Amino acid sequence: MGMNRSIAAVLLLTLGILVCEGGNPCCSQPCQNRGVCTAMGADDYECDCTRTGYYGQNCTTPEFFTWIKITLKPTPNTVHYLLTHFKGLWNIINNISFLRDAIMKYVLTSRSHLIDSPPTYNADYHYKSWESYSNLSYYTRTLPPVPKDCPTPMGVVGKKELPDATLLAEKLLQRRAFIPDPQGSSLMFAFFAQHFTHQFFKSDMKKGPAFTKAQGHGVDLSHIYGDTLERQHKLRLMKDGKMRYQVVDGEVYPPLVSEVGVEMHYPPHIAQSDRFAVGHEAFGLVPGLMMYATIWLREHNRVCDVMKEIHPDWDDDRLFQTARLILIGETIKIVIEDYVQHLSGYNFKLKFDPELLFKQQFQYQNRISSEFNTLYHWHPLMPDSFLIEDQEYNYKQFVFNTSVVTEHGINHLVDSFTKQVSGRVAGGRNVPGAVMYVAIKSIENSRKMRYQSLNAYRKRFSMKPYSSFEDITGEKEMAGLLEEMYGHVDAVELYPGLLVEKPRDNAIFGETMVEMGAPYSLKGLMGNPICSPEYWKPSTFGGSVGYDIVNTASLQRLVCNNVKGPCPVASFQVPDVKETGSFTINSSTAQAVGREVNPTVILKERSTEL
Repeated sequence: MGMNRSIAAVLLLTLGILVCEGGNPCCSQPCQNRGVCTAMGADDYECDCTRTGYYGQNCTTPEFFTWIKITLKPTPNTVHYLLTHFKGLWNIINNISFLRDAIMKYVLTSRSHLIDSPPTYNADYHYKSWESYSNLSYYTRTLPPVPKDCPTPMGVVGKKELPDATLLAEKLLQRRAFIPDPQGSSLMFAFFAQHFTHQFFKSDMKKGPAFTKAQGHGVDLSHIYGDTLERQHKLRLMKDGKMRYQVVDGEVYPPLVSEVGVEMHYPPHIAQSDRFAVGHEAFGLVPGLMMYATIWLREHNRVCDVMKEIHPDWDDDRLFQTARLILIGETIKIVIEDYVQHLSGYNFKLKFDPELLFKQQFQYQNRISSEFNTLYHWHPLMPDSFLIEDQEYNYKQFVFNTSVVTEHGINHLVDSFTKQVSGRVAGGRNVPGAVMYVAIKSIENSRKMRYQSLNAYRKRFSMKPYSSFEDITGEKEMAGLLEEMYGHVDAVELYPGLLVEKPRDNAIFGETMVEMGAPYSLKGLMGNPICSPEYWKPSTFGGSVGYDIVNTASLQRLVCNNVKGPCPVASFQVPDVKETGSFTINSSTAQAVGREVNPTVILKERSTEL
């Protein structure tokens, strides 16, 4: 009898459906293909296969149309290869409107439908509940947490204890030598990623990593305007819709904390004259964040001037509210057509057009998941030091040094950050020593939230699970360390797995990071209220002029509209000097982004304070 039970257990483990004797039978994650497991006592379970396209005890038998779909559907790596090669063909497709629209619609729907809406779980509720739906102080969860009563931290496989977080980070994540991103991502990209995402990634560490302090769960520009009405009002000028500012050497910068009275996180030694006040209390941390905060401040006030000229009868609040909607639109346009476009490496030209989804089943709401927050810890992007004009700053000189922004000016910061390459995120061993504590904390927080394994998330996002440690890393040495630490490939944790995963050819990320990150990103962007049929119309943005500001937005235009003198190249990719001849835009290039590089014209186009 005992022998038969042992044989049965081995068979069930091989199938990935081991039922824990005397424990929770759902620990083995027996329900496949997004089936939902419900324990029926200690010895049995039930899989709910409703609308999964599969049936059977463990939701493993495909329905007929599901079978056709999975038979014909190419792998994510095949799709990636097709989109990143055959440039000539994609140039033709990009210029045929109906083809480009059809492909973009497929990209949006196929990615967005991978994200549950409304939300389902959170760190404290591994089952559907009104609390997990309605309590906005939680991050939502894509996969429920591993049950607390499982034999191992990852369910039923792997070791009884996870490896020491510090040792794991030091052996597999810490940088030995800087590894540049083969896609040539610039520091403009790295700081944009940090600045943009921190409007909705604001973990409340007083409550714990499962909670967020962000009032919104998407692109609301709270990092510009503040996440409370009280903070917003302190940052506003209360005249002509504008934000408060100061003028330094003839240029607009954020106001001082001492002038507006909002809380900002600065160490005691920072002079009062260097304590800038912006929407996000932590953006004094590095000059790259304050650079973007300054650019968006200038853009808001510039848009207010444009709106006031068109609508001289509008009061302060309507000018402010309309300018905010315009800037939200500009942000989403830039993120999709510049930021995500660069990240993807696609030859297909992505398009921001909310109307593509108007006839689709789509919910205009979003909840930020804790997994999205965790995977976005891209600290390998950071270099070993920061090069601005002819100066080199180490981390100690760079952190909390807002004087860098005013001393060099926005022009030179943009120019310098565009020229400096970021680090590669995937492939392991590229987290700078100065921020290793963040990587260690990310591992520890992931464990507090009991994330399921890397392979569990690969299956959830329609990827084939890795079959071996070497399959994850693409090499032997780190694979051996992973095996030593975890014991089983299905026990590798999500965050370390994402950072040690082998990168795609000549790419910044591995497969899992892209296939997980893209759905979260596109659902969050297109689920914004301004993309809904009720909002997406010229009147929302103050008329055709405001609508046009949104529809013509780009990173380059954003910078050119908000700096004095010749406009520097602003790019998420380090330019090739051999191709451009210079890092300063010439007249023909400026016309391509809608600007003539002429100081007289520039001053007329911009707000008078600039």
